[in-house]
Order: sequence, then structure tokens, then C-alpha cells
Amino acid sequence: MVDQAHSGPKRLAAAGAKAIRIMVDGRPYTARQGETVLTAIRMGIGHARNFEFLPERRAGFCLMGTCQDCWLWRKDGRRLRTCTSRVEADMELLTTAPEAI
Repeated sequence: MVDQAHSGPKRLAAAGAKAIRIMVDGRPYTARQGETVLTAIRMGIGHARNFEFLPERRAGFCLMGTCQDCWLWRKDGRRLRTCTSRVEADMELLTTAPEAI
């Protein structure tokens, strides 16, 4: 029998780690200190970004930093590979490219 209340994604290694806040597209999400950004956003919004060429969402592919499927933007415009980057308290991320300044 499946426990419906706990059938979604689960945090394993970082479950006991300190909770920290990150912002994704202006919304707050809880991350765990020491986990990757990809883990945190998959737990929060379920995907990393929208695909540029088709109406579908991307969630990371290789999980080792080579495919570029999980890249996001920091609020200041810098790119971030989420599968190999650790969360930082109060980091602000965007799932679409920020407007040119």
C-alpha cells in the first residue's frame, strides 16, 4: 500500500540538515544546507526551467555537469549549473533569462 501523503520526491541525505531559504522566480522555497540547487528546486517547483524550443519543462539530464540541461540564472544575470552547485542562503534564481540591463 502506498502512503499517498508521502509519495512525492523525498530528501534523503540532507533531511536532517539546516533549512535555508532560496528564491526562485520571486517565490520562496525551503532548501537544505549542503544539497545541490537542482535538488532544492526539484523539491520546490518540480523542474529546473522551461525548454527554449518546445513547450516542455526540463529537470536536469546528466546530473554530473556536462549536458547544460539544468542551467538557471542568478538574479544578477550570471548562469548557474544547478546539478553541481550547492544552495546558499537567500540565493535568488530565475528559470528564464533576465531582461538585458
